[in-house]
Amino acid sequence: MKKSTTIDYIKSTPLVSVVMPVYNVEQYIEEALASVLAQTYLHLEIIVVDDQSPDQSIELIKQKFNDPRIRVIQQENRGLAGARNTGIRNARGEYIAFLDSDDFWRADKIEQHMRLMRATPNCGVSFCASLFVDENSQSLERLQAPKKKVGYQAKDIFCRNPIGNGSVPVIRKGVLEQIGFTTDNKVDNGTPYIQYFDESLRQSEDVDCWTRIALLTGTQFQYIDKPLSCYRLNNEGLSADVDKQFETWSALLIKLEGYAPRFAKQYGPTAKAFQYRYLARRCVFQGQGKLAVRLMWKAFITSPMALMQESRKTIETSVASLGLAIMPQNLQRKLIERMI
Repeated sequence: MKKSTTIDYIKSTPLVSVVMPVYNVEQYIEEALASVLAQTYLHLEIIVVDDQSPDQSIELIKQKFNDPRIRVIQQENRGLAGARNTGIRNARGEYIAFLDSDDFWRADKIEQHMRLMRATPNCGVSFCASLFVDENSQSLERLQAPKKKVGYQAKDIFCRNPIGNGSVPVIRKGVLEQIGFTTDNKVDNGTPYIQYFDESLRQSEDVDCWTRIALLTGTQFQYIDKPLSCYRLNNEGLSADVDKQFETWSALLIKLEGYAPRFAKQYGPTAKAFQYRYLARRCVFQGQGKLAVRLMWKAFITSPMALMQESRKTIETSVASLGLAIMPQNLQRKLIERMI
């Protein structure tokens, strides 16, 4: 029997479309793209969306890779949400997988997702754990992994974002089409400009998208309890951007109040407390103790009961925040390493 090749798969419509936004990632793009091409599951296409990247990322792709499954689409800069939307609109696959171009995958990631989703027709979104890595792709020996549950409800998605990051989910295209909305803008061929990720949100656009899927489609979210994705930690510039990050998240909540007011009223305070704690924890990793203390105080006054649902993480973050705020600088790194 003739062995199947990459060319054999590309001749037919791919089952999975991998959407890779590219902007200023020349240091990482080769590793990211190579991890997709190395997938054990071959029946896929790779849509590289050049979001008007100012560096050599696209040139590196053209020089280093010659695979018929790769398509490069160029657009004016519209941010991460806009690049993902372009990828979705151009996708031919029944399933959409997302990979941010500074992250990378394990070789069997797509195969594992396809095994789950094809066996579970009611599953519209599958996601996995992630391994944290540093700038040199070395493991930090820490996972981003949600609490394993049988069935994730809309409140879980909104309050805790178990998906974790944008390089994790695989979503049925039909599910994304259910939440698409049009704007006054038009694409080049004159058809309505459909958004799936809200391009008005420069951050938290992923949580907004997952929440709309959970509330508006009723599809199942299924978790693969394996670190199939590697997520690169980069805290650069975080402290100066914390207020902006929370402002963007607050815009998400205001939007939610418009289409699901009862849900927003019930779960808004819990989600807000967790968001404050999340930002405090990120500040701890960067060594910004005073800022972390301020954020943890806001979390407590917002919803102390919510924080006690995960008391260990709350206590750990509070103690670390206070410790960083008062201890000498030469001891701060040891405390951060203990948390990692």
